[in-house]
Amino acid sequence: MSDVDFDFRGARVLVTGGSNGIGLGIARAFAEAGARVDITGTRAGASDYDHDLADFRYHAVDMRDPAALDALAASLDSLDVLVNNAGANLVARNEWNPEVFEEAVRINLFGAFQLAVRLKDRVSRSAIEGGGSVLNIASMSAFVAVPLVPGYGAAKAAIVQMTKNMAVAWAKDNVRVNAVAPGLIESNMTAVMKGVEALEGPEMDRTPMGRWGTPDDIAPAYLFLASSAAKFITGQTLCVDGGYSAR
Repeated sequence: MSDVDFDFRGARVLVTGGSNGIGLGIARAFAEAGARVDITGTRAGASDYDHDLADFRYHAVDMRDPAALDALAASLDSLDVLVNNAGANLVARNEWNPEVFEEAVRINLFGAFQLAVRLKDRVSRSAIEGGGSVLNIASMSAFVAVPLVPGYGAAKAAIVQMTKNMAVAWAKDNVRVNAVAPGLIESNMTAVMKGVEALEGPEMDRTPMGRWGTPDDIAPAYLFLASSAAKFITGQTLCVDGGYSAR
């Protein structure tokens, strides 16, 4: 983790998709900063994962299911930070198929919007200086063409615009809304690329820092954006990408 310390003692944080990858890195960082952290995943229970999730309150949630989102929201009596991290690409099923494209958008966009709306009132009651936070996750595919995943990319571009609209609409309600756009990060989603020159090579060539990022490179950006240090920041998408987007 970073050498910068954040203090989230007494704060309640929900990280969707916090059972793996970037989401798990974010959840661990908030927990290490003293927050009570809830996470969601797609498996029946926390014990169904290979890694230890004992530090978190686990919820099995299908982000495509409005009833599951209702139940999740009802289970939280308070919330300071919502991290809309859950998502997936459907490259193996061909996102150029209209039905698969639609499902990719539903997974990566609709669930984030619906959950944020359901939890907005709770987040608005946060006592964090500067307000509670809704923090979304975008992607480099929001800004550049990635023809393998047109649905995923369309959803992530929409996340950037959704973040702006939520930020403007909710600013007077004590809610800040920002997003992070990761670059090439080691995770389950990108594991298929590692060591495959045709996939990894062009992405690495475009990354000035010349290395893969890790969830620990991403998590501090979320802590900063949720903290009082960012109390005058809203509606922004922060690229954490080793310089990828600068090219």
